[in-house]
Amino acid sequence: MYAIVEIAGHQFKVEKDQRVFVNRLATEEGKEVSFDNVLLIADGDNVTVGAPAIDGAQVSAKILRHLKGNKVIVFKKKRRKGYRVKNGHRQSLTEIVIESIASSGAKKAAPVKKAEPKTEAKPAAKKAKGKADDLKKVEGIGPKIAETLAAAGIATFAELAKTEASKISEIIADVRGNHVTDTWPAQAQLAADGKWDELKKWQDELDGGKA
Repeated sequence: MYAIVEIAGHQFKVEKDQRVFVNRLATEEGKEVSFDNVLLIADGDNVTVGAPAIDGAQVSAKILRHLKGNKVIVFKKKRRKGYRVKNGHRQSLTEIVIESIASSGAKKAAPVKKAEPKTEAKPAAKKAKGKADDLKKVEGIGPKIAETLAAAGIATFAELAKTEASKISEIIADVRGNHVTDTWPAQAQLAADGKWDELKKWQDELDGGKA
């Protein structure tokens, strides 16, 4: 004898003494639970199909343990945006063992509530603060690089000045070309301080941002 029953939003084909992994149930380990949304019961050649569920049918089970499934890695990347996010997820599961399948005469069981999965707050995307500056005034930065930096939350001279050259290189890694970022933070600091004459004099000695 087997039955097709809905448990925690999913349909399962179950038999007596079978162990099943379902979405996390809000019931303590060792407790008994019952499911009355039975869609089909087959006993040899005798098959009963519900419309949609079989009235009075019930599948009883026992909670063995709560656990988490295997980790799934989710990696997101945006080309030429310097955007890379890597997250891991483990589904909360409950292991149950089927104790009995009743085709009729079962009492109406209280609905089994699915435990709400715990969700970790994801860091909000970094946004540029204040009015954007023309980063192209920094020797070595072109329109595409300026756009990429802005997408990563660096849109002002002050923000660029606080960013390490190695970090800038990571952000613009997808932008075509050989970019030397060593002097960009220092150039941006001069621009942020309004020292344009000093910046221009230094830029006359630079070659694509390289001293």
